[in-house]
Amino acid sequence: MASPELATQSGGYDVELFVDPPDYELICSICQGVLRCPVRTACHHIFCKKCILQWLKRQETCPCCRKPVNHNLIFIIFKLKKSIGRLKIKCKNEICGCTDTFPLSEQFSHSLCCQFELIQCPNQGCRAQLLRRDLDTHTRLCEHWRQPCRMGCGTILSHSTEAQHNCYQQLKQEYEARQRNHRAIATALQRKMKRMQSTMAHVKRQIGLICESLDVIDGLQEAEESSGCSSGSSSVVL
Repeated sequence: MASPELATQSGGYDVELFVDPPDYELICSICQGVLRCPVRTACHHIFCKKCILQWLKRQETCPCCRKPVNHNLIFIIFKLKKSIGRLKIKCKNEICGCTDTFPLSEQFSHSLCCQFELIQCPNQGCRAQLLRRDLDTHTRLCEHWRQPCRMGCGTILSHSTEAQHNCYQQLKQEYEARQRNHRAIATALQRKMKRMQSTMAHVKRQIGLICESLDVIDGLQEAEESSGCSSGSSSVVL
């Protein structure tokens, strides 16, 4: 028999989930639930895969016959797994009013469309949880509802602003704001260009003055050289 500690760590399906009581052969002797991913050991006993792996962490013997269990000789029974998947189960939301029954293998797909599934309100900031069937009604009235304008102007609307919203006025305001922004940018660029032009004119003047100074210096040097040559010639004649 399984220890009480491991029996509470169920790896199998809850027996109460099934429409008809499952056969005894389909019950895991460790968790007492219906086999989930059934595996067979070398000693031919069948357990939930999760249950037997947890058991073997504590002792490497079979929970039923106490024979040694080799981890490498544990095999999934796919045919049995498929058979269990065909068993009819009740919806987990039965307590909320769902009366649907369906094969175990369809449990996930049913949860995606079950009208009695608890759903978190999708509106940011809203913490309400409600049944899927009530979601549309709640969403239309939720104070946290926010959606872009359906006409495509891009404005994010709430219930309080939706009735007063006017796309034409909104777009006109945005256009005027952009125009003002563009004018401000153009004015700033013009001022910058004027400053640059002023700076360039100043640089040109400075370059002109430097060139004039260099011309004067060159002229003085030529004059001195000419004067020196003339003095030398006079001395030679005397």
